[in-house]
Amino acid sequence: MVYNWQRKEWPDFTYNITAIEEKLYKFSEKTGLVTGILKALPSDTQMEAIIDVMVAEAIKSSEIEGEYFSRKDVMSSIRKGLGLVEEHQPTDKKAKGIANLMVDVRNTYQEPLTTAQLFLWHTMLLGSEANIKVGAWRSHLEPMQIVSGALGKEKVHYEAPSSEKVPMEMDRFITWFNETGPGGKSEIKKAPVRSAIAHLYFESIHPFEDGNGRIGRAIAEKALSQGIGRPAFLSLSKTIEKKRNSYYNALEVAQQSLDITAWLGYFVDVILDAQQDTENQIDFVLKKTLFFDRFRDKFSQRQLKVIKRMLEEGPKGFVGGINASKYGTLTSISKATATRDLQELLAIGALIPLGESGGRSTRYELNL
Repeated sequence: MVYNWQRKEWPDFTYNITAIEEKLYKFSEKTGLVTGILKALPSDTQMEAIIDVMVAEAIKSSEIEGEYFSRKDVMSSIRKGLGLVEEHQPTDKKAKGIANLMVDVRNTYQEPLTTAQLFLWHTMLLGSEANIKVGAWRSHLEPMQIVSGALGKEKVHYEAPSSEKVPMEMDRFITWFNETGPGGKSEIKKAPVRSAIAHLYFESIHPFEDGNGRIGRAIAEKALSQGIGRPAFLSLSKTIEKKRNSYYNALEVAQQSLDITAWLGYFVDVILDAQQDTENQIDFVLKKTLFFDRFRDKFSQRQLKVIKRMLEEGPKGFVGGINASKYGTLTSISKATATRDLQELLAIGALIPLGESGGRSTRYELNL
């Protein structure tokens, strides 16, 4: 197998964007639409939407790598990072780390990419890891390989440049990133194209012992943000995580050639899907605001706790809705009391039945 970095033309990627011109136009159109919708929202609703998207990116970027964090810990860390008042004190250091990375990516998007910034991101992300080299390029002698399969039956999907080549490769990557940015001498004017190349280029070098995927997606977001002139309001990782195998397959194919036309097509689709998800999220946040305005002071503390928990699941809500059994588990009350609470919410119109089941087995969803 010959990988992209082993070819003599590396890192001169070639591509043709003719097939995705319409999608690039759609990206620009949707960017303007989402910006307009966001600006029209009240400031507190606007900030809630921004935080929800940042939380989704932090959580899903970690889940792609097999790490699962408390949404409450991640959200409180992001709120604190944005200078907002937050009562909950997060206890998971790794959750705080990914949250701090999200905030820094947003706050520094206009700044040139530097080695120091990448080392800082790596330290934020993995500072609590005692068994790996943190805040520095990898230096181990063994090959950096992407492998799957059981022990003894491993399949090597990709092998990155050796550790001794990483400092030179990363210097060249950082120079490329800054020179292709807005106003750079080799500017790539289509933000999604530059974002896609930046992610692939970085992942092909795989410069750290761990955390390359999460930092690579942060770099893709930084490239998008620079291209549109404001922090990108979308979650690439949420879209990627839905079809994780497609992501790894597209990456594996792209790392075997310097012609990355197919990779650009894949990645631009990811960006468009993420934009649509953002539109859905904004709509959901607005519906939440109107919901609480409509039922102001009509919920007991117990009912409010369950409603807020349901809303944490996002636009799709609880899988299968809420029933007396779930309600009782969330509030530590009897099934009979839970049923009465649910009936009260149904009577005022805060809940609507889900499906056609009856009695205590009836499931409900919020009437947004």
